Amino acid sequence: MFDRDILGLSETLGSLLAARSETVACAESCTGGLLAGALTAVAGSSAWFHGGLVTYDNAIKTRALEVRETTLRQHGAVSEAVAREMAQGALNAMSADWALSTTGIAGPGGAVHGKPVGTVCFGMTRQLAPDVVRTIALTRHFDGDRSAVRLASVRFALEWLIEHVRNEPPRTGREQAAR
Repeated sequence: MFDRDILGLSETLGSLLAARSETVACAESCTGGLLAGALTAVAGSSAWFHGGLVTYDNAIKTRALEVRETTLRQHGAVSEAVAREMAQGALNAMSADWALSTTGIAGPGGAVHGKPVGTVCFGMTRQLAPDVVRTIALTRHFDGDRSAVRLASVRFALEWLIEHVRNEPPRTGREQAAR
């Protein structure tokens, strides 16, 4: 189902998280569960993957992830603002250390002014301490058909999280115990 590159990235992420005793969750829209699928393709992923939500419909984004309706109205579902709120919602819903989100336009239709097919917004949230959370977001554009955009989004999300896990210190034992 997934190419060796995506499976290798999932395995790398799993090894990094397991070594740090940390976990990840995800919230997906345009990738439709492919990110969670890539993570669970790794044997033993239950030790570091808490779960994922596919929130394709905006009403589900608001109910399941607590994305604010005002954010959706002001920025649209394909926006960094929504990606941030999706990641925060996944982190809260699944009590993970890290959360990733994807929301975008995989095509072939759905493009709007300023957001062509292939536009994908990503969110990442990290629980730094019991009451300290940091959330970031960014937008990327991928070429290709629907399948290519979705797989490129999964690949990018994994690479992005791996980069952050490698470059940020692990939580201390006291912070982990407080979870």
